[in-house]
Amino acid sequence: MIDPDILNFYELGLEQDRLKNPHRSIEYHRTMDILRRHLPPPPATVLDVGGGPGRYALALAALGYQVHLIDPVPLHIEQAQASSEAVDHHLAGIMFGDARHLDQPDACADAVLLLGPLYHLTSVADRHRAWSEARRVLRPGGTVVAAGASRYYTTWEMLSKGTLNLPGAQEAVQQHIATGQHRNPGRDYQRLWTTAYFHDPNELAGEAAAAGLTVRALLAVEGPAKLLPDLADRMREQASTQQLMAAIRRLETEPSVLGLSSHVLVIADITGGEQGAAQ
Repeated sequence: MIDPDILNFYELGLEQDRLKNPHRSIEYHRTMDILRRHLPPPPATVLDVGGGPGRYALALAALGYQVHLIDPVPLHIEQAQASSEAVDHHLAGIMFGDARHLDQPDACADAVLLLGPLYHLTSVADRHRAWSEARRVLRPGGTVVAAGASRYYTTWEMLSKGTLNLPGAQEAVQQHIATGQHRNPGRDYQRLWTTAYFHDPNELAGEAAAAGLTVRALLAVEGPAKLLPDLADRMREQASTQQLMAAIRRLETEPSVLGLSSHVLVIADITGGEQGAAQ
């Protein structure tokens, strides 16, 4: 069962247009840049686990991938179905499901995306189940791309937004740094998000390795770019967007940048053609 607070947050419908916001679009453009470089070529079969309303799934389908979207939020399933029907390149499948217990058979996918589940699975055991399921459904030679949210970025984000003075905010960021855990008991979803887990970047890579995967890359998605006060204006201009994208790409593997990135991606695969769930 999905945590009720997480479900309540996503049932507000904010996720569908979140990445269209110019201030947040850097996350989308950088993630797509990384996916284009690290996914096997189309028409590979991709499982987008926790794919939400389908922003990445639909973009990959337009590139020729066979994308199956899986999500535990009913509203997201409805939104993904409507969006898929409205475009020329439909999703290959849309289904209700949980990253910890996938219904798909062993070795059915060339790539698995975990771009949302890991930062809403707050226990080590649940995250390990999600990683192990991704490994189980992956074909030999396939790739897992998984996202974590950095526990060190949130202090700077709250400072830049002026939200550290909200009730409980100071305690929240202290908890992020100490344990990675985030809660929003006041349910101020617009400003303080929902139940989540924030990773140390190296911890994210360690989780992939613990599931029997070989880590190929650990990459900063946005770096500190979301702290730029004029980021939205930069993202509205093509030349400025390209300049920013190139700057982040130059530094995407730099350890000192990883912790200051809102999101971190780990690229991993199965070594030696082995497949199956890690014990």
